[in-house]
Amino acid sequence: MNSMNWLTAFPEIVLLVMACVVAMVDLWVTDEQRRPTYWLTQLTLVVVGAMHLSYFYEGRSEIGMQGMIVSDPMGHLLGFFACAATLVTLVYARPYAGVREILKGELFTLSLFSLLGIMVMLQANNFLVIYLGLELMSLSLYALVALRRDHAVSTEAAMKYFVLGALASGFLLYGLSMMYGATGSLDIPRVFEVIATGAPNKAVLVFGVVFVVAGLAFKLGAAPFHMWVPDVYQGAPTVMTLLIGAAPKLASFAITIRLLVEGMLGLAFDWQQMLLVLAVISLIVGNLAAIAQTNLKRMLAYSTIAQMGFMLLSLASGVVGDSKDLTANAYSSALFYAVTYVLTTLGSFGIILLLSRQGHEAEEIKDLAGLAKRSPWYALVMTIFMFSLAGIPPTAGFYAKLSVLQAVIATNVPFYIGLAVVAVLLSLVGAFYYLRVIKVMFFDEPTDTAPIQAPADVRAVLSLNGVAVLGFGLLPGGLMAMCAQAIVKLLAP
Repeated sequence: MNSMNWLTAFPEIVLLVMACVVAMVDLWVTDEQRRPTYWLTQLTLVVVGAMHLSYFYEGRSEIGMQGMIVSDPMGHLLGFFACAATLVTLVYARPYAGVREILKGELFTLSLFSLLGIMVMLQANNFLVIYLGLELMSLSLYALVALRRDHAVSTEAAMKYFVLGALASGFLLYGLSMMYGATGSLDIPRVFEVIATGAPNKAVLVFGVVFVVAGLAFKLGAAPFHMWVPDVYQGAPTVMTLLIGAAPKLASFAITIRLLVEGMLGLAFDWQQMLLVLAVISLIVGNLAAIAQTNLKRMLAYSTIAQMGFMLLSLASGVVGDSKDLTANAYSSALFYAVTYVLTTLGSFGIILLLSRQGHEAEEIKDLAGLAKRSPWYALVMTIFMFSLAGIPPTAGFYAKLSVLQAVIATNVPFYIGLAVVAVLLSLVGAFYYLRVIKVMFFDEPTDTAPIQAPADVRAVLSLNGVAVLGFGLLPGGLMAMCAQAIVKLLAP
């Protein structure tokens, strides 16, 4: 076998080539709706997503590019969902971007390059590859947020995202450099082996872990490193908010697992406590701050912070005790949580995009007033998304929260059981602001009587999105089995 083993990076190579082709084709496109570029982008996403799904079902774990990347089921499962999230985002995006003069080739090209950065991170087996993927994704997203150059709020959001994102990247890079200094290797498996020997300087390792966890918390949007999330979510065009809030969360989850579990498991006692603190602060800050919000995008931003708290709680509980079953269960629950959260986020922002039109951004909660009278179906779909985020049965969000709580309680440690109780109480607090949206939709009089207009593909995909969130709540077994299969392969020696 060639030591480069190019086949392990085949989906990424296809995506890179097609991103360049899309950029070239767009130079000759004169259609204002950018149909050739749009359909070529969507075809690319379907092909690359299908490749990831095919690789996942093959179930093989292979090392490629001379040990720089790893092709395993977790990376391919998340790669498939990242492609699906980008595809759905672009379906929702086209009519919105068309009336705001941001339906340009850059939207599609930068979205593909952002996805390429995500896929590089999903399969990274080396610190430098992680950083390369992170920067590729981040720089593409900074440019996308700034795409609406004549809009002062968007420009301000782009600057804030760029400055704070660069700070987070600096934290992560500094932590990784300290880990390299202590272990003498950039390869994640080698770092794991060196830490297991107990030979490196413990103080340097712990400092490295502190900076790495801080950098990851920035990227996840966990409190107290969350300050960029509300402003960027609110300031960015809604399409870009969706590009930031959906697929990149899967990449953040993957590098957290790769770095902390695969590379630094020997330092679990140190990073586990940090994750617990981040989880509790995120749950408190996210849920309490969201109550005061009147802007729907800002409320969903604080909701994201709270949701990341739940996911971190599951990740922290995976290193309690020596039981591999409990560990696999905790990480499977966290993976299921991340995937269903992304599905729900797509739908929630999809409704905002559906209700927006030229000259009107449906960003305030009051803009949803009387939606049940204007369109009972989309009011019902939005209700499913809000129920899912609140963790109310029978939605996917309910099962995700339930599986996380079961994993935390299964540790059988009183402290962790106490944390589960705190998480439930804060979720009850959080239910208030989700139910408020439903109350506004069903019981307030509509202030906007303009007909809801959207292409048939947007309506169809949004409906399927709602059905999927409900379906994964009623029949979660299939997706949970896929998550468990990916995690078991990841943890296998």
